[in-house]
Amino acid sequence: MKDLGWDRMDVILVTGDSYIDHPCIGVSVIGHVLLDAGLRVGIIAQPETASDRAIARFGEPVLFWGVTAGSLDSMVANYTAMKKRRKHDDYTPGGINNRRPDRATIVYSNLIRRFFKDTSPIVLGGIEASLRRIAHYDFWSNKVRRSILFDAKADILVYGMGEGTVLELARCLEAGQGIHDIPGICYISKDMPCSGIELPSFDRAAGDKQAFCEMFQLFYENIGMHAEPMFQAHNTRYLVQTPPRAPLTPKELDRVYSMGFERDQHPFYSKEGKVSALETIRFSITSHRGCYGECSFCSIALHQGRTVVSRSEQSILNEARGFTRHHGFKGIISDVGGPTANMYNIECRQKGLNGGCRSRRCLYPTVCEGLRVDHSAQIHLLKSLRELPGIRKVFVASGIRYDMVMADKRHGQRYLKELVRYHVSGQMKIAPEHTEDRVLRYMGKPGKDDLIAFKDLFYRFTRLDAKKQFLTYYLIAAHPGCTLEDMRRLRSFAHTHLKTTPEQVQIFTPLPSTLSCVMYYTETDPSSGKKLFVEKDGAKRLKQKDMVVRS
Repeated sequence: MKDLGWDRMDVILVTGDSYIDHPCIGVSVIGHVLLDAGLRVGIIAQPETASDRAIARFGEPVLFWGVTAGSLDSMVANYTAMKKRRKHDDYTPGGINNRRPDRATIVYSNLIRRFFKDTSPIVLGGIEASLRRIAHYDFWSNKVRRSILFDAKADILVYGMGEGTVLELARCLEAGQGIHDIPGICYISKDMPCSGIELPSFDRAAGDKQAFCEMFQLFYENIGMHAEPMFQAHNTRYLVQTPPRAPLTPKELDRVYSMGFERDQHPFYSKEGKVSALETIRFSITSHRGCYGECSFCSIALHQGRTVVSRSEQSILNEARGFTRHHGFKGIISDVGGPTANMYNIECRQKGLNGGCRSRRCLYPTVCEGLRVDHSAQIHLLKSLRELPGIRKVFVASGIRYDMVMADKRHGQRYLKELVRYHVSGQMKIAPEHTEDRVLRYMGKPGKDDLIAFKDLFYRFTRLDAKKQFLTYYLIAAHPGCTLEDMRRLRSFAHTHLKTTPEQVQIFTPLPSTLSCVMYYTETDPSSGKKLFVEKDGAKRLKQKDMVVRS
């Protein structure tokens, strides 16, 4: 601050991760966007909560505090699916899980209130805030909790990918203008709004599982583009959610990724130890945002959105060229992708016109014909990357949707050939999650036919290139609707058709505000209203996993 001639910060961002200056880290992206707009920005990472030593380091901001739990929901970061405390944290210096508090968004917001009484507005953001912005079931306390905005005693919640929203918020606060019409926020009101969709109240949702399902259905139908405002009573006050902000345009996305990230841990925190997450992401490239998959258990649709926005090839190549000037670069790009790697530059006309279909998903039960699956742009991108001077190897480590590969009759096989020949680091990750049709239906995942066809194709191309490469299958145990017998059948299928004993098997964790979480809590299929088997006994959930990995 002294070197820059700043006497005060305009914005102070507080995060549950160590400060990693990288475009994969949300708080770093928001910091760069605000700095690029001419604002004075400071970041406080993993502040101690027993005193004001860390939180008061920069004093009080002129415009607002921004608070995030970090790259993960803090309860997911701190606990396993068996509710055991995690010993390691990839985003904490030294890797020891001793710096991120449970419910970090609430803790940090209350920490600010403790030491700065009548302070600048507190703004919540990040994935923990997005997933907990309305009344939600919390797996770790086994109860329905109210919107995180109330427990954090904050002023505003920014949901989704917040660059545009945070920038508009900062400009409105700077100009002394009203903020309650900004897209992509939640706020608390004493008065019931005059318009918008009213969700069942917190009290109703917490006391009646049918009302909880009704609340979720209304909420989930209104998370896409062109959605309506929503509000929900919490005792005598109302949570109000404005309609979502449109995703960044490709040009705007290109600008964000050109903002000069250091791709390193800040030296103030690096002296406390390395963060292992950095080694995975340091020389990775995000080619696009959003996901068409909309899997029932996944939080991406709620946070990044169901519309895919891709960067220009030139922007990505420029980023890769920048790697060659980095002192730590050894010529290897560890990943090029997004939530799903092979959605790059694949667009849906319907989403661009009206925000997409409410009546069906893009990839379930089959790939929608309107999606125009075409891998040619990614084939060209990967070829261009590996031909750059100073680039030795380009890997695609993000998972790919094998059903999309099989649906692309013109370029799908050529795309897979390219991956097998040039872009696989020993193993390719795919995520069938299960193999039983009934369980897959609850998950919103494709059936077995595409999996078998893709597996056969992958190994045929691998043999032709005389490679030693393998498929790694990610699977989920104890998802709602899944029985021990379903896991036994999965094991048999894996042995017979996949010729493997799966190792990457996770026990299902109900993430707040996801469809699978609703199934878990209500033991109901919201689409049909029918009762659903849900394994909630911890020992039996573990037994489902062991049925596969210990066979």
